[in-house]
Amino acid sequence: MSKVIMIQGTMSNAGKSLVAAGLCRIFKQDGYRVAPFKSQNMALNSYITSDGLEMGRAQVMQAEAAGIEPMAIMNPILLKPTTDSGSQVIVNGSVIGSMPAKEYFQYKTKLIPEIVKAFQKLEEYADIIVIEGAGSPAEINLKQNDIVNMGIAKLVDAPVLLVGDIDRGGVFAQLLGTIMLLEDDEKERIKGLIVNKFRGDKTILDPGIDMLEERGGIPVTGVLPYMHVHLDDEDSLSERLTNKVKGNVNIMVIRLPRISNFTDFSALERIPGVSISYVERPSELPDADMVILPGSKNTIGDLKWLRESGMEASIIRFASEKPVMGICGGYQMLGRQVSDPESVEEGGTIRGMGLLDKETILRPDKTTVQVSGRFESVEGFYSCLTGCELDGYEIHMGETKGAAGPFCKLHGDSDRYDGAVDGLIAGTYVHGIFDHGDNAYRLAMALAERKGVELKEPDEKDFREYKESQYDLLAAQMREHMDMDAVYAMLREASI
Repeated sequence: MSKVIMIQGTMSNAGKSLVAAGLCRIFKQDGYRVAPFKSQNMALNSYITSDGLEMGRAQVMQAEAAGIEPMAIMNPILLKPTTDSGSQVIVNGSVIGSMPAKEYFQYKTKLIPEIVKAFQKLEEYADIIVIEGAGSPAEINLKQNDIVNMGIAKLVDAPVLLVGDIDRGGVFAQLLGTIMLLEDDEKERIKGLIVNKFRGDKTILDPGIDMLEERGGIPVTGVLPYMHVHLDDEDSLSERLTNKVKGNVNIMVIRLPRISNFTDFSALERIPGVSISYVERPSELPDADMVILPGSKNTIGDLKWLRESGMEASIIRFASEKPVMGICGGYQMLGRQVSDPESVEEGGTIRGMGLLDKETILRPDKTTVQVSGRFESVEGFYSCLTGCELDGYEIHMGETKGAAGPFCKLHGDSDRYDGAVDGLIAGTYVHGIFDHGDNAYRLAMALAERKGVELKEPDEKDFREYKESQYDLLAAQMREHMDMDAVYAMLREASI
């Protein structure tokens, strides 16, 4: 059987995903077969595996850190919010339906056999499994029938590292308060505390650490610095969404109410001099050199928001002078019309933005597939991508047809083309279209040349090589600031 260790947090965005990824890379470097696991994830950033199954992006990032292919069994339950009180429920990579929160809360224990089955299957691949929790184990209203924090720790007999976020303040209250709200058997599972995102001289923190260990009765296993690594983040609290710093080239992503897969822009973010900002107001667009409409979990609802907020009219004016791109739901919005005859979203038909000669009909069958292809003879601004390869994945409901010229040709199907391009306007269904090779750098350079500014070449033009360097950097910083001997001792103890 695999050895297991679990990372839980005092709150969302405490750093669980990053700590789990760092441990995955450390264990890999030390010669172990390692895999990530999160029994239940709620996120709008998802990924499609090679066998066409859907899973959360955090476990994809952790699988990359572990050096293995992402598998849906690493994230057996994925909840994708569709409204303020309901979510699409995906089990072991496939949609089983949509449920209001109350209905799912009563239903979720029926999924425990699926969680166990996925975990046992994962044990066939790994010497060590690094498990990530969700939110906090001390959320009293959610503790009944918990399947993602202490519930899963008990199920697989895992020791727990508890992570607190000092950057947002109150870390000692976070950690001690969490411990105090747990049952005695749950407290015994916590074998180490981690103070995360610390800035400054650690010696100033030592008196607090001593009191934390004394009152909590649990050793502090690490004080991790605020780590400046650039890796995918699926949390809605991601700092990416609040960046307003201007660069030589400014790309503005429309922050739709139901934005999904904003990890599509990670490859652009790491290019020196390029700023990615997420914007909600028309007054923010004049500073942009390019606008991107991202994916959406509700195309019709978000298109209505664009119209009501005044963003649609501003984007249309912007598109007469500067580049605009839509990805997935954003691509659908750029067309002339979106129809929903089977009420996949809100039903009815809505006028699109009219920037591409395309029409979309939403259908209940969900397309989930990995794709690869090539940009062939692209004209206009996007000619900078002509000849480039691409790979990524599609996650959408519906099909888009029309007269606008295709953006790229997909491999494996001689008749299949994706997207549309018309001068300054382009759209695609492919998530991760910028991740291959130097695609992101080529686009950024075309924007810089159009604006008459210069960009510094990144150390690694290939985004995947860059990510590998970031995983190694994360592991090095964690080795320096964590007691890895203590972590390995937790693994050796096996039974609690």
